[in-house]
Amino acid sequence: MPHARPMPSVGARCLELRIRDESANWRIMVRVDEDAVVIVEVFSKKSQATPKKVIDICRKRLKEYDNLTSTTRRTR
Repeated sequence: MPHARPMPSVGARCLELRIRDESANWRIMVRVDEDAVVIVEVFSKKSQATPKKVIDICRKRLKEYDNLTSTTRRTR
C-alpha cells in the first residue's frame, strides 16, 4: 500500500503517493476533486525534497486542467 503525504505547495487537495520498488522510489502527484482523482505527474524521486521543477510542472498542469474543466462545466 502506498504512503501519502499532503502537498499544499502544489495546491489544495494535492497528495504525493510514495511507492518503492526494487530499483527506484516513485512518486505520483494527485489531486482529489469532488468528481475525479487527477493524476498530475509520476516521477522517480532521487532526493529528500520534491524538486521545484516538478512542483512548478504540477501547478501548471492543474491550472490548465481547471481552465479546461471550468469551460466544459459552463457549456453543459
